[in-house]
Amino acid sequence: MFYIISLLIVLLLFFLRFRKARNIFISAVLPPVDVEDARCGTIQVLTYNVAGLPQRISSADTPRKTSMEIIGRLLNNYDIVNVQEDFNYNSFLFSTAEHPYKTIHKGKVPFGDGLSTLSKFPILEYRRIPWSVCHGSDCLTPKGFSYIRVQLSKTITIDLYNLHANAHDTIRSAQARRHNLNQLAQYIHDHSLERPLLVMGDFNAHYAYGEDNMVDFLKKTALEDVWIGLKREGVFPVVDPEFKAKDMLSLTDMTESLDKVLYRNSTHFKFTPTFYDVDRVLFKDDANLALSDHLAVHVNLKWEYQ
Repeated sequence: MFYIISLLIVLLLFFLRFRKARNIFISAVLPPVDVEDARCGTIQVLTYNVAGLPQRISSADTPRKTSMEIIGRLLNNYDIVNVQEDFNYNSFLFSTAEHPYKTIHKGKVPFGDGLSTLSKFPILEYRRIPWSVCHGSDCLTPKGFSYIRVQLSKTITIDLYNLHANAHDTIRSAQARRHNLNQLAQYIHDHSLERPLLVMGDFNAHYAYGEDNMVDFLKKTALEDVWIGLKREGVFPVVDPEFKAKDMLSLTDMTESLDKVLYRNSTHFKFTPTFYDVDRVLFKDDANLALSDHLAVHVNLKWEYQ
C-alpha cells in the first residue's frame, strides 16, 4: 500500500508540473465598457488569504462554506480585492460578493492556483502564471501569480498582481520563495515596465527573515510597501538571526504581515496611500471567531493622473 500511495503522489506531482508547463499564459480579454472619465479618485483595496483548502485539511477554525459566504458579503466594502487559497469554496465566496468584475475560477485542489480578484472597476485582461520553482506541499497545487489590467477611468489603467508565494521558513522553502519573487520581478519588468502597479497577496516572506529577499524585490521593481511607509516611517525591520514568525491571527498594524500591499507610481500616475489596517474586527463570525487563518489587510489609496 505504501508503494502504491508513493507512486500516486509521484504521478500527481508529474501531472501538475506538466500542466504548469502547458498553462504558463492563461489569459482572457474582456470587452471594453463605458466608464467615467476621471483624472483622480480614491480606492479601497484588500488582500486576504481565505483558507479555502478542503475542510478536513483547512487551518481555519470556522466551517468553510458558511465562512466563505460571510467573507464574500464583507468583501463588498472594498473596490479591488485579491484573495488567495480560493480553492474548494469559490461558489460560496462569489455567491455573496457583488463585484461586477471577477476573474474566472481556475478550479479546486489540486487543479487551481487559489488566486481570485474581485473588482468594481473593469478587468480588461488577466493572466495566470505558475511558479517555475516550488518546494514540498506547495507543489501539490499550481501556485503562482496573476496579472490583471484594471481600468480606473475611461483612459487610465493600472496593472494589478496577485500572488501566493512558497510557504514555510525552512532553507529549501525559502530558496523556492526567493526564486518566486525573482520570477515575479522579471515578469513585471517584461510586461509592466514603467506602468503604475498594485501588487497584493500572500508573500509568505518577512523583511526580518534573513533567507527572504523582500528588500531586493522592492529594489528590482521600484515598488513601495504601504506598511513600511505609513506605519514604520520608511524604516525596514532589521534582519533577526533568531527570527520566528508570529501567529498570523495575533498581528497588529505595527507587526509585519505575510500579506502585503505594494504600489508603484509612473511618470504621470501617482498613488498616495492614506490608510493601512490589519483587520482584527470585521472578518469574524457570530461566535467572534476569525473567518480564516490569516487576517485581511486593508489599504486606502488616493490616485491622480497628472
